[in-house]
Amino acid sequence: MVETRGGEPDDGAAEVLDRPLPDGVRRRVVQIVADAFGRLTVAELPAQLRQYARFAPNRRAKFAGNAMAAALEGDTLFRQRVGEKFKEAEPELSGALDSGSPPPAADPLDVAAAAYVLRPPGWVKLVTAAGEEVQRAHAERVEEESRAELERLRAELAAAREQTRTETERLRAELDSARKEAEALHRKLRAAHSDVKRGEAALRKALAETEAARAEGQTQVSAAESETRRLKARLAEAESALEATRRAAREGRSVEDMRVRLLLDTVLDAAQGLRRELALPPVSVRPAETVDAVEPGRMTPKDIAARALSEHDPAILDQLLALPQAHLVVDGYNVTKTGYPQMPLEKQRLRLLGQLSQLAAQTGAEVTCVFDGAELVAPVLLAPPRGVRVLFSKPGVTADELIRQLVRAEPPGRPVIVASTDREVADGVAKAGARPVASAMLLKRFSGG
Repeated sequence: MVETRGGEPDDGAAEVLDRPLPDGVRRRVVQIVADAFGRLTVAELPAQLRQYARFAPNRRAKFAGNAMAAALEGDTLFRQRVGEKFKEAEPELSGALDSGSPPPAADPLDVAAAAYVLRPPGWVKLVTAAGEEVQRAHAERVEEESRAELERLRAELAAAREQTRTETERLRAELDSARKEAEALHRKLRAAHSDVKRGEAALRKALAETEAARAEGQTQVSAAESETRRLKARLAEAESALEATRRAAREGRSVEDMRVRLLLDTVLDAAQGLRRELALPPVSVRPAETVDAVEPGRMTPKDIAARALSEHDPAILDQLLALPQAHLVVDGYNVTKTGYPQMPLEKQRLRLLGQLSQLAAQTGAEVTCVFDGAELVAPVLLAPPRGVRVLFSKPGVTADELIRQLVRAEPPGRPVIVASTDREVADGVAKAGARPVASAMLLKRFSGG
C-alpha cells in the first residue's frame, strides 16, 4: 500500500512505507550506508554518526546499524548523499530503478534496498514485493526443511520399528532360553531335595548309632571305674600287708643290725688305717654332685620373691672363701634380680655365670649356682663356665629347697657360704650350719666395691 503526502508531487520521495522494513532489506540498506559512510566527509555525516567515522565497514554495520538506519530514515539530505554514493558504485542498478524497470535477474533484496535508498517512483511496491518474496522464500525454505525433517523422522521411525522388531525377537529368544534354564534348575532342585532327604535320613541313622556307641562307652567306663576301684582296694591291702611284713622283718633283724654295725665299724677303722698306709689322695667327687637336680638345658626359670637382707662388707666374703674347702652356693635369680633385673633372664644368667667363673678362678673355692626350674617348659641351652657348677631345680621343687638340700648334703664342719637375700633361705641354711650372705655383698664383690 502506497500513501502520498498531501500537497506534494506524486514522486518517490512522497511515498511512505506503511509497514516495518523487512529484515533482509534492512540488512542490505545498512550495508549500503556502511559502504557509503567511508566516502563521506565528517561534515557530511549526521552528528549522531560522526563517532563511527573511523570504524571499518563491518564494525560500522555491526555497532552503528540502528543509528544509520534511523539517520537514513529521518535525514533526507543524508539519504540523498548516500544515494549519490550508491549510484556511483552501482550505476546499472541505479539507472534501471530510475527508468522504472529493475533487472529481472537481480536479487529482490538488493533491488528493494536500492529502491529504499534512492526512492524512485514506486519504491514502496518494490520494498513490499521484496519483503513478500523473502517471506515466500522463507516459507518455502521452512516447508523444504519441514519436508526433509519429516523424511528423516520417517526414516528414524522405520529404523526404530526395525530395531524394536529385532529386539523383540531377541528378547523372545532369551525368554525361551530362560524358560528352558528355569525348567532345568527346577529339575536340579527336585534332585537336590531328594539328596537332602536322603542325607537327613543318613544323619539320623548316624546320630542314633553315635548315641548307642556313647551309651556303650559310658557303660564300659563305669565298668572300668569299678574295676579300678577294686584294684586300688586290693593294692591298699597289699601295701598294708607289705608294711606289716617289713615291720616284722625290722623287729626280727635288730640283732643282725647290731652285728652288721659292729662289722661296719671294724671295716671303717681298717679302711682308715689302709688309707694312711697307702697315702691315698682325697676323693674327687663332691657331695654336691650327688644331689638329684636338673642339668642346664631342660627347664625354664620361675621368678622368685626377693626379701632383703642387710648388706655387709665384701671383705667378709673374701675371708669366707679363703677358708679350706670352702663351698659357695649362689641363689642365681635372687642375685640377678637384685643386681640387674631389667635384663632378660638369659642375659642375667650369662652375666652372673661369667662373674662367678672369675670369682672361682680368683679364690679357688667350689662354686655352685642354683636356678629355679620348677616351671620349665623348654630346655635352657647353657654351657656352664669353667669352675662353676650350674643346677636347675626339678619340677615341683623350688630353688630354695634345692639350696637347702645342697647344704644338708655337706658334712658338718665344712665352710658353706650361701648368697641370697631370701630370709627363709638364709634362716634355713643357717640352721644347717652354713653361712648366709646378702646378694648385694656378692654383687659388690663382683664390682670390686
